[in-house]
Amino acid sequence: MYTQIYILRFPKDTSDQPFIYRLVKEYDIEFNILKADILLQREGIMIIELKGSTKANVIAGLDYLKGMGVKIERLATRIRRDDKNCFQCGACTGVCSSGALYIQRPAMAVVFDAEKCTGCSLCVPICPVRAMEVSLNDDWILTEGLLI
Repeated sequence: MYTQIYILRFPKDTSDQPFIYRLVKEYDIEFNILKADILLQREGIMIIELKGSTKANVIAGLDYLKGMGVKIERLATRIRRDDKNCFQCGACTGVCSSGALYIQRPAMAVVFDAEKCTGCSLCVPICPVRAMEVSLNDDWILTEGLLI
């Protein structure tokens, strides 16, 4: 599965179009809307995680969106875990849709696989000791919510 997170900016004259439906139906793309602010006849913004069986599916879907006037920006964030602060509670594993955070059995250790991480940052606010950190352009910051 190819997974990436994007910021989509919809022009006001297309805010009533079924973009997501077409991504699913015509391009076989799964989605997870992380944040959205879309109103009729106004510019809209959406942070969305797109998953395709191949990278080509996602690229074709993005090309469709661009053709409709949607501005697309890849959310280039990186997540890291401060192992000194993490006390292995596992709260983060419940919100990690990419499988980058999981419990390794039988040791019951919380593992963070940075290669699988999509950078959605859902684990950051859920961590009770703020061991998860988010980065934009190599500047590490602690955040308590989605980036926008």
